[in-house]
Amino acid sequence: MPIYEFKCQDCKTIFEVLTTSSTDPLSPVCTKCGGAKVNKTISAASLRVSSGSTSIPAGALSGCSSRSGFS
Repeated sequence: MPIYEFKCQDCKTIFEVLTTSSTDPLSPVCTKCGGAKVNKTISAASLRVSSGSTSIPAGALSGCSSRSGFS
C-alpha cells in the first residue's frame, strides 16, 4: 500500500495518507484543519544505517544493483 505525503495550503501542515484499493489518493483532506487545498509533496526514500557506519550495508541495496543480475 503506497503512502503519499501532502502539504495543506491553508495551515501548512504536512501529513501522510496510506492508500488502499478503496481510498482515493487524489482527493485527500488535511488531517489538522480539514482543508481540501493540498499538494502532493516529493518524499525522500528512507534508509536506516546503523550509527557509526559510513556506508550503506550490502544487504540494503536491491533492484538494479550489481548483485541483482540486472545490468
